Amino acid sequence: MPQQNQQRAPQEPPQAQAYPELLYTRRTRFDPADELRAAAPLSSYVIGPNESDEWVWLATGYAEVRRILGDHTNFSTRRRWGAAGPDWRPPELVGHLMDYDPPEHTRLRQMLTPEFTVRRLRRLEPGIEEIIEDHLDTVEATGPGADLMSLFAQPVPGEVLCELIGVPRDDRPEFLRHCHRHLDFSRSRKVRAADGAAFSHYLLSMVARQRKDPDDGFIGALVREHGDRFTDDEMRGVCVLLILAGIDNIEGMFGLGVLAMLENPDQLPLLLGRRDGGPAKDGGRLASDRALDELIRYMSVANAPTPRTAVNDVTIGDQVIRAGETVICSLTMANRDPALTSGPDRLDLAREPVAHVAFGHGVHHCLGAALARTELRLAYRALWRRFPELRLAVPAGEVRFYNRALAHGVHRLPVAW
Repeated sequence: MPQQNQQRAPQEPPQAQAYPELLYTRRTRFDPADELRAAAPLSSYVIGPNESDEWVWLATGYAEVRRILGDHTNFSTRRRWGAAGPDWRPPELVGHLMDYDPPEHTRLRQMLTPEFTVRRLRRLEPGIEEIIEDHLDTVEATGPGADLMSLFAQPVPGEVLCELIGVPRDDRPEFLRHCHRHLDFSRSRKVRAADGAAFSHYLLSMVARQRKDPDDGFIGALVREHGDRFTDDEMRGVCVLLILAGIDNIEGMFGLGVLAMLENPDQLPLLLGRRDGGPAKDGGRLASDRALDELIRYMSVANAPTPRTAVNDVTIGDQVIRAGETVICSLTMANRDPALTSGPDRLDLAREPVAHVAFGHGVHHCLGAALARTELRLAYRALWRRFPELRLAVPAGEVRFYNRALAHGVHRLPVAW
């Protein structure tokens, strides 16, 4: 964590509260937990169960979160590495866009953005649909009581990203095994690091092959169009970030979204682009896209983006954030702020679109947002097309939720039809 500004006398900020470090991940099923709701729009709290002298700012208000995330001049995502020097970053974070500030971030982002346009993503749709149908075949073959998470929600996002990046089908099982093991926080840091090194090394070898003979995939396109403007390590890092963030967030969003629809079946036709339960009509796609965006707002699967470090002293409301201090922005709470929309704790798929921050805000707005929406839209529609009578195979109270540092979701989702 960044050190506090050395020119400021070390002291606890006014009214700092003592909470476990990951207060911003606290949920009660779909909703922010009471202790997170109790936080002011911008407050400070001591991290660690022993009330250490380290503390951070926590932004929960919609206006405050937008202000901080939108101000890359005063708030940096570049983590401070102390005596190592301002131009150094750990090798494993080279290419991770969330750890870059402009102008470095701008250079990388401008080269990557064309690969995530709607037009280019449409070329991926047949491959995504094939992956989805293959895993729905597995669910159907398993029969009622099948766990939708392990058989569908967990494997599909990784395979879609492999399709995007160009990982050959024969290599995907082992590659994704390393990815999922790296994201398993029940394992030791050392063991997780070994899996991270394994898939990172594989990606570097992919980059090397594409340098020699670029294909039509994501890495090949970067090589052809930008050549030496991307280093091998930057390409590897971009792919690592896409895969890890994509797997965690889409898995969580899919599981939570299915559960929410099973609990609110009257709203399902909107998500599927239907009216009165019938086939989609004119405007069905638009209504479906709006419904999906509301579901994304309501779930806010990603708890918070990369913490920000104040570069200068900044006044927000009646609080002064000093240079060197850390701010965590709760996307969950910002999207449940009445300042954003009326009745924010109500899931309403007919709600008019609002400028939510589930994908972040500002220069670091999620690069893969369009891909995530495409994948979720195709997956939800295919699921209910295959299983129109889908229902939970266990009482709703037995569904266990998890609160990870990066994302929120459910462990298992046994279903019947």
